[in-house]
Formats: sequence, C-alpha cells, structure tokens
Amino acid sequence: MSVSRKTVLIILAFFAVYIIWGATYMLNKIAVSQLAPFFLASLRFIVASIIIFIIAKSLGISLYISKKQLINVSIAGLLFLTLGNGLAVVALQYIDSGFAALEISSQPLVVLIMMRILLGKKIKTMSFIGVVLGFIGIYLLVSQKEIINKDGQILGMILIFVCMLCWAYASIFVGKADLPSNHFVNTGYQMLTGGIMLSIVSLCLNEPWLLPNVWQADVKWSMLGLIIFGSIVAFTAFNYLLKEVSPEKVATSTYVNPIIAIILGWWILDEQITLQSIIAAVILLTGVYFINTKRHFKFRSIGR
Repeated sequence: MSVSRKTVLIILAFFAVYIIWGATYMLNKIAVSQLAPFFLASLRFIVASIIIFIIAKSLGISLYISKKQLINVSIAGLLFLTLGNGLAVVALQYIDSGFAALEISSQPLVVLIMMRILLGKKIKTMSFIGVVLGFIGIYLLVSQKEIINKDGQILGMILIFVCMLCWAYASIFVGKADLPSNHFVNTGYQMLTGGIMLSIVSLCLNEPWLLPNVWQADVKWSMLGLIIFGSIVAFTAFNYLLKEVSPEKVATSTYVNPIIAIILGWWILDEQITLQSIIAAVILLTGVYFINTKRHFKFRSIGR
C-alpha cells in the first residue's frame, strides 16, 4: 500500500519535534551559561524569523497576513515563545536540562486537563489513570531532597510549570485560531512577534547584549543549532502538526524529548541521573501513554 505525501510529512514532522526538541534542552543549557536568557531567546527567534521570511520570498510565498491573523500569531508568539520558551531558558540557569525535560514531559496531562476545563472534553477511564500516574511521577521527580536543597531549584521547577501552562493553552488556541495557511509563514510571524516581545523584556531587565565575536565556541554552535534546527525546522513541524493532529497527540513528543535530553545532558554536560528520577520518568511516561492509548491515530485538524 502506497503511503500518502501527507502521511510522510506528518511522520517527518513528528521526528523533528521528537528528536530535535529533545536536543534543544542541552543547547539552551550551554548557551545560557554565557548569554542572558531573554536576550538569547530573542536573538534566536528574530534571526530564525528573518531567515524564514527570506526563504519564503525566494520560493515566491506571499508574506501577507490579515490584521486578525497578525493578532493571533502575536498571541501564539507570546504564549509559545515569550513566556513558554523564555521562562524555560531562565529555568535552565537553575536546573539540569534532563530534569527540565522530565518535568515538561507531564505536559500532555496539562493539555488534557485544560481541554476538559476549557472545551468540556470528557476524560476517559484510561486517560484518568494516566493523569493519576502522571501526578505520582511528578511528585517523585520534584520531591527529591538532593534536588530541592540546591539553590534555585524550586524557582526553576515553578518556571517550568508556568511554561507548561502557557504551551498547553497555546496548543489549544492555535488549533482553532485563524492563522496564516502556510505553516512556514505562520512560524515566521510567531517567531518574529515572540522574539520582539522577548527583546523588550530583555531590555526592561537590563540584560547584557553580547556580540557573537565574544561568544565561546560551544555557545556559537549551540545558537546555530537552536536557530536552524530547534527554531526553523522543529517549530515549523510543530505548527504543522497542530493543524493536522490533536493537541494531545502533538504533546506526545514528551515521550522522546526527555530521553534524548537526559542522554545528552549526561553524556555532554555531565549531569547526574538519580534512581528516583528514573523511576519517576517511567511512571510519568507510562501515565502519558495511558492518556493516549486505546485511541485510533487519526490525522485531523482541530475544529474541522
């Protein structure tokens, strides 16, 4: 049986969101070791948006969007990037990249609960079991004394939780909002508006803006990876998936993201992996599996 072009695109998009975003935790951790968090994030997304617009124009793609679409991409940029990503980078100043990825792996629970509250979507029995397991996993993860006793750990955990709330609501909002039909253009405008708002926050906080010529070599490579792969490739794939599959399906990237992040954090950044973190990860990811199991995998757009 031949595989449709749409199916191939969805598979490739999931691969990008699963693997590349798993690596961005490590890349952000490296970059924030020298660069201020909001400056880092703003530079990443503004540069990525400019590259996207240049590519779009070279391909003859119109960059025109309506006033309503501009408002919607600005809201999405605020939730996804200014708050969601910006605060996550701040959190990485205090917590390990692998730990951040594990905490964020509970995002499908947040999406499910938020869809229940905002959209009245019924939580099925298997999903309810998944929610219970997820909360147990989160508790085991964040209750470790060796982690809590570290300076800034609690603040980092809280910031990551706020990020999850922003991303969960943004995922639901984007699924129903009037946005540019071209996913590449949609991504570009979200990054441009989100990046501008990030730069405003950075200026308000008096963050130092360092030119690339003084960056360390590993920071330069990390920023390159964040801009090209983490921003342009993965975020375009993410926006594409939000229009083709349900938000909770897109959130299943958290099955793979923490595994990739933990491995890279341990291998490259020498981050420690505790036994309790492993147990918490198994329970938490099992809960996420229960949320999505027993469902037929249908590619569909929200609200259609």
